[in-house]
Amino acid sequence: MIQTFERALPHGITLSCRAAGEPGRPLMMFLHGFPEAAFIWDTLLEHFAQPQHGGFRCVAPNLRGFEKSSAPTEVEAYRAHHLIKDILALADIESPSGGHIHTLVAHDWGGAFGWGLANAAPDRLDRLVIINSPHPGTFLRELQRSPEQQAASAYMTFLARPDAEQLLAEDDYRRMWPFFLNMGAGADRYGWLTEAVKAQYREVWDAGLTGALNLYRVTPLKPAAPGEPAPNYPDIPRERLMVNMPTLVLWAMDDVALRPGLIEGLQDFVPQLQLEQVPDATHWVIHERPGFVAERIERFVSAQ
Repeated sequence: MIQTFERALPHGITLSCRAAGEPGRPLMMFLHGFPEAAFIWDTLLEHFAQPQHGGFRCVAPNLRGFEKSSAPTEVEAYRAHHLIKDILALADIESPSGGHIHTLVAHDWGGAFGWGLANAAPDRLDRLVIINSPHPGTFLRELQRSPEQQAASAYMTFLARPDAEQLLAEDDYRRMWPFFLNMGAGADRYGWLTEAVKAQYREVWDAGLTGALNLYRVTPLKPAAPGEPAPNYPDIPRERLMVNMPTLVLWAMDDVALRPGLIEGLQDFVPQLQLEQVPDATHWVIHERPGFVAERIERFVSAQ
């Protein structure tokens, strides 16, 4: 059964959370992306809470700016180190072993913070699972060199517009649904975007979009807006890109926003990498094939 609650963190942020499993068990955390929320993980939370699948304490926070979590108005409040601080503070509350995370599972924007946490606080985490979320090293490279990825990422400049929340909310979010339905040939081929799921998304979006969109406004890793000069991308030191722990990357190959070039050379930054390319799946593979995702994560966790 899914539990819902709010956790007030010591630094003034409150995160609304969904969870399953007994407190005091080893902690699995799940991080969502945009335009999603913690509810996307419900099937996996219940799966991994069961004794035969590990018996974990499974917690999925709504990231700051999403659903009922705190949503600071300042764009700078959405820099990665702030969200990583939120995740670690939540782990301090939920973990029975001094804030230690057994396994962190992350998708899309959640993966950006998963990569960052694994680099910045490797002692706090045993295993990392990334689902269609680019590593900053390969993403920076592809934004600089790949016209295909530059074009695929052009939507980021739209989402960074000052009027993006107003545009996205118009006419029952008519510009939002294409994020799901235009994600490649045969999008929603699994029929997951039901009216019930749409209602869950509406409830999340009705709570406000500004915080989530601030992620796109604050990041330096996006293409130039039309008519603007090429961005001055940051020079990220290699030591800030390395992830030295067992890492599983599941990459749905029909993702039109995140092209396959992003997984080329990934092992240079992640020496203990297990990479699986997933055919016949899009960016929304968690919705499309939750059983497959759960099986692959369980295989990875149990083998370590």
